[in-house]
Amino acid sequence: MISRERIPFTRRWVVKIGSALITRNGQGLNREILGPWIDQMSDLRREGCDLVLVSSGAVAEGMSRMGWRRRPKTLHQLQAAAAIGQMGLVRAYEDCFRMRGLHTAQVLLTRDDLDDRARYLNARSTLRSLLSVGVIPVVNEHDTVATDELRFGANDTLGALVANLIEAELLVLLTDQDGLFDRDPRFHPGAQLISETRVDNPQLDAVAGGSVTGLGTGGMVTKVRAARLAARSGTPTIIAPGSGADVLTRIRAGETVGTLLTPVQEAQAARKQWLAGQL
Repeated sequence: MISRERIPFTRRWVVKIGSALITRNGQGLNREILGPWIDQMSDLRREGCDLVLVSSGAVAEGMSRMGWRRRPKTLHQLQAAAAIGQMGLVRAYEDCFRMRGLHTAQVLLTRDDLDDRARYLNARSTLRSLLSVGVIPVVNEHDTVATDELRFGANDTLGALVANLIEAELLVLLTDQDGLFDRDPRFHPGAQLISETRVDNPQLDAVAGGSVTGLGTGGMVTKVRAARLAARSGTPTIIAPGSGADVLTRIRAGETVGTLLTPVQEAQAARKQWLAGQL
């Protein structure tokens, strides 16, 4: 079973960054805050890690560009905001990684891409090809063509599905919270951080809550669901504070950061069982 001591030896990561971290409270992308994350991801890449980045923020950036103060409620407005904001989101990552000598690639996925066998295999081959040449894929949902209401539900779910897709050894969900607590720390000052537990722990359903920022579609409940989804292919998940200093570097070193949610089965057995149901 995965433990923090084994994390330094993992070689394939999916990192998801949430809207509340990457935007200035709805005022568009906070490009200054990207630098420390990009530095750490660049170090991971140079250490031999295959890295896929799943980033929220397109809708919030589109809202900022259009002067909208509230997240749109209709599908077409959400699609428009995402299409507008995606330009700035991808450009920001491209510029930051290029300054550090690394190439990026934009990958847009829909639920259909992962439900249809042929398209699933094609997406997997594309991501693996990009990783094999040292490129960092920046993945987001293809909002402008997806048809159900923001369709994966949250980029936490997309991150988990990408982890399944590339058989990641670790999924890191960066959030504006320190991790998952046994009670809501906003209302219970004595709440304790859950540093590690299995994804099938029934306590998780009771302590996870919804989004409070109004910018994203997620919250701890979607992160718990994502961790359980990632666990189907044997991938452990860490819910960690994105604003923490050197958070990815500390995770890489095996330090106790955030909440580690471990699969029920060993990775090899879980992946065999999961693949048998997928392919």
